[in-house]
Amino acid sequence: MTQHRFARYLSVAAAACICLGLSLTGFFVLAQVDQRIGSASALDAFERARSAALASSPDQSLWSSGRKQGFEDSLAVELGAPAGVLKLPTIDLTAPIFEGTDELTLNRGVGWIEGTSQLGGNGNIGLAGHRDGFFRGLKDIAVGDGMELETIHGTRRYRVSELLIVEPEDVYVLDPTATATVTLVTCYPFYFVGHAPQRFIVRGVADETPDLQRSATHGNTEELNQ
Repeated sequence: MTQHRFARYLSVAAAACICLGLSLTGFFVLAQVDQRIGSASALDAFERARSAALASSPDQSLWSSGRKQGFEDSLAVELGAPAGVLKLPTIDLTAPIFEGTDELTLNRGVGWIEGTSQLGGNGNIGLAGHRDGFFRGLKDIAVGDGMELETIHGTRRYRVSELLIVEPEDVYVLDPTATATVTLVTCYPFYFVGHAPQRFIVRGVADETPDLQRSATHGNTEELNQ
């Protein structure tokens, strides 16, 4: 009787182990499927944003005539796919981000500054643009304005935390940071004739505010401004 009961216990224990194993396997498979679906969704969203940034002609109403011509000339050269898309809603800017800061790249869009954090990273991402082209609108940006950086990793939102005017040798603004940061760099003054002597810096830090709370805050701000 004791041996029979012991054998039954072993059978029950074995069945329980099998069920547990199957459950864990199922959870693992579901997690992998969910991860792949999430990655595919992020990739699709990025591809749509990248295509839109390339297909739409940028607002050139503030651009210099020379920069307008530079943009048109750049369209005849194959630059490859953008690594990201920069959006600054308050100044109505949507610009493709390419690697490098040579003249051709900055005529076509915004350039990722070599040596700074990779796009989508958690450090200090440096982006450069021409003051009489894509970054002309930075003259109207303000602390607290939002910005978005879309990459293959997804969309990350930032909030403008400070505006600086520095000398060209003040490269400390591109030093690594402990928090996720975007640093926009352009020449200054915006309408200076000739080679501008200074640099205008827009520093943005990651905005981790949940979407619903951000929408509610934005709605309250609009009501106060009415």
